[in-house]
Amino acid sequence: MLELKNVEISYGAIQAVRNVSLCVKDGEIVSLIGANGAGKTTILHTITGLKKASSGTITYDGKDLLKTEASKIIHLGIAHVPEGRHIFPDMTVTENLEMGAYIHNDKEQMQESLKEIFERFPRLKERRRQTAGTLSGGEQQMLAVGRALMSRPKILLMDEPSMGLSPLLVKEIFHIIKEVHEQGITVLLVEQNAKMALSIANRAYVLETGSISMDGDAKELLTNEKVKKAYLGL
Repeated sequence: MLELKNVEISYGAIQAVRNVSLCVKDGEIVSLIGANGAGKTTILHTITGLKKASSGTITYDGKDLLKTEASKIIHLGIAHVPEGRHIFPDMTVTENLEMGAYIHNDKEQMQESLKEIFERFPRLKERRRQTAGTLSGGEQQMLAVGRALMSRPKILLMDEPSMGLSPLLVKEIFHIIKEVHEQGITVLLVEQNAKMALSIANRAYVLETGSISMDGDAKELLTNEKVKKAYLGL
């Protein structure tokens, strides 16, 4: 479904990502784990056209994403939940969600999507007229996920969804990710919480200083001694 081959990404003279190859198959949850600054967010930004690759290829359902304008990528069925949420703080919850569906002109479909999001996130329904900047961190994360789902994506790219949340809310967010996946949406999950990420993923890649150092079945990586020592605090 999504494939990166020999991708290299630089910021000026600094090479942030080196010769990265990975794939996400239709129907999978694939986790990309690694320390802060390893290049995980840079890879997601390059998939969605916010950053340009120096070399390599990125294809989605056979389409070359490196030759596709960033504004057109969401139309292909790719949605991005960015690190730090990036909701629109001065707009209401409902207005934020409607922004997620801007690529669809069908008002009836938008209302149906809103209904589905409010059923999935009852707290957002309770706060639908509230300005998004006044929500708690957990509620803002739910809003960021809901906004992405409003575009009815085929694949969801999630960047550090647990960042800054309490352990209880982290469990809730990961439960939501599993529910989204069970409804047929493929997920590429970037996450520093390696234990949680590996526990729900089918496969995983370990990124170290811009390069893939390990990959394989997520459950097997959970028991890998190197992964346990470096990322699981064991």
